[in-house]
Amino acid sequence: MRWLVGWSGASASAARDIQPLGAQLLWDGPDPLWAVGDWRPDEIRLVYGDGDTHLAVFGYCGADDATLRRALVSARAGALRQLTTWPGSYTAVARFGRRTVIPADLAGNRPVFHTDWAGGTAYATAALPLADLTEAQLDVGHLAALLACPESPEAIGDGTPYDGVSRVPPGHALLLREGGSRDISDYEPTQSLVVAAPPLEREAAVAGVREALVEAVRTRLAAPRHAPARDAGPVPGMGPADRRAARSGREPAPGVGADLSGGSASATLALLAAGLPGMPGTVYGTGATQAGERLLAVTFNDLPQLAGPAAGARASELERARAIGENPRLHHVVVAGGDDALPFGDLESGPLTDEPGPSLVGAAGHRHRLSAGSADHLIGNGAREVLDAHPARLADLVLDRRRRHLLRPATALAKATGGGGRSVLVPFTVYRAARRLARTPYHEGLSSAAVLLRQPPEESPLADGALGASLAALAWCRPGPAARWLTGEALAEVSIRLDAVAASPRSAMMAGRPGVRRARAVLARHAADQRVFEQATELRHQRLHAPFYDNQVVRACQALPESVRVQPGARADVLRAVLDGAGVRDLPPGWGATGATAHHETLRAGLTAHVGPLVDLFDAPLLADAGLVEARVVRKALRAASQGEPLALDGLAELVSVELWLRRLLLRRGSCWTAEGHHDPRAVTSGVTP
Repeated sequence: MRWLVGWSGASASAARDIQPLGAQLLWDGPDPLWAVGDWRPDEIRLVYGDGDTHLAVFGYCGADDATLRRALVSARAGALRQLTTWPGSYTAVARFGRRTVIPADLAGNRPVFHTDWAGGTAYATAALPLADLTEAQLDVGHLAALLACPESPEAIGDGTPYDGVSRVPPGHALLLREGGSRDISDYEPTQSLVVAAPPLEREAAVAGVREALVEAVRTRLAAPRHAPARDAGPVPGMGPADRRAARSGREPAPGVGADLSGGSASATLALLAAGLPGMPGTVYGTGATQAGERLLAVTFNDLPQLAGPAAGARASELERARAIGENPRLHHVVVAGGDDALPFGDLESGPLTDEPGPSLVGAAGHRHRLSAGSADHLIGNGAREVLDAHPARLADLVLDRRRRHLLRPATALAKATGGGGRSVLVPFTVYRAARRLARTPYHEGLSSAAVLLRQPPEESPLADGALGASLAALAWCRPGPAARWLTGEALAEVSIRLDAVAASPRSAMMAGRPGVRRARAVLARHAADQRVFEQATELRHQRLHAPFYDNQVVRACQALPESVRVQPGARADVLRAVLDGAGVRDLPPGWGATGATAHHETLRAGLTAHVGPLVDLFDAPLLADAGLVEARVVRKALRAASQGEPLALDGLAELVSVELWLRRLLLRRGSCWTAEGHHDPRAVTSGVTP
């Protein structure tokens, strides 16, 4: 885990006696800043302005030093958005004397956390170090909200699993002033939340997405490449999996690679990277001179573990990946998976992540796949959330009186129901639900969700198929898939949170357009889990790059007209247009098909293969000790799901991930901090001490 940490306004005596373990001091004084972890030299940039004005940029940023200095001047005058407009993925920390500004990104993949400490404010890009610093207790109410309403910021708020440690919302910046005072400021224009901005033409919007993606990929390719360091062995701060990798000498291939597993988004990034001028990557072990311009493309093959329609969908996906892999600038590698690579497999190994997330249940398989990747590896995660239309956007079209644009998505849902007389009524049912949401005030929608949480689980409706899921999503707020297995007390506490927000005088100002608000909430949810994914699958000397979460890519995708987004196959059409504009036109048949069925069946196959260890995991779960679930109920659900009963597998995965995270947290020893001059090797910055 790599993170940065600092504070402002803390008492001199407290600040003098403690420092982060294994940290690199970037600037000192009463408001210091450290970088902690295995940062590469090219991932930290320092720019100095006039007088006591400094800027630190962490990550991959496509701006040159002159651009950074100009943005620093603008930010000092209050234009904080200027610190977020460069290509790439990064965190910027600007210091103006005793005033410090740290913007979080638009998606939430590069968050900022803060807490009260020693009379001032401590901040970091990870929550766990701040919890160590303040000796914070576990916030059980936050975990309940995370399980009950994971896509509802009204329930989760700005909290974290650690009491007293808060998160800066996406699109906001943390402002620290002399004396320890702090503010949270929205740096992104909010007009679109209240009044629909004039939409761009489709061609102009798609051109903006293409330009943003090309610049995002170019930023990764243009970064200086450093060969992996062949050090002597394990270092403090590594988790068990990392230590085993160090002992076995496993290293990612040098250069840049891409992921062909997962469909059109990752394939788009691979083709863009392979088509840009320069040297995308070097295939490790095959001779750098002969393969110097070939990009390593990795496909994961779990076909033997699947059956039925999912197997057919995955076979077609593998065939398309092989066709794309024939590109002369790609070196295609197919990685075979086994039972341990299925979801819910090999849960005992892996590091402690900063927070829980659903991706923990499949981390072992992803580590197996990514171990065949490159030192800098492009993945397509996030494309669905930034390009696809959330069903609630249909209500936005109703508000704009563009009802004719509802016809094609409603017809597609009718076809997805399997035909029959009922499908004739689907378009009317969808339109009625969209109109109901458009006419429902924000506070009433939250109150309805709170009432739904207080209903007995057997009375809560379960979304059935594509139509059921879409109709359930046509709401301001809704329970998540794990809510049906939480205790009544936990659900009641979450419902109180929703009622409090609904009764707040600010609820009318917070509302905005339902489709825009729900889409941003879903993006924040998946971006947070992407961060957990990166920590859980981390391999030594490897960096995962998800350009679809970059600020400039998110902005470009948000400019797509809603009438374009809601059409069936919109994501594939946009990505195909992006590639066409970049000169890539020869795509295999069926390119752009979704893999939702394969994902669901992969979860079921993993649950069936590992149901025994999962039931044992909930023999005496920590979730039950916290009052969030009843162990007997969860064990029964796991057995039933493994036998094919139609239960919400994503909900069970969320329960397993939180239970797994709690156990790793309990086993952890040491701290992220040390007294000055004392370096205890048991104090870890990531992972569980073996």
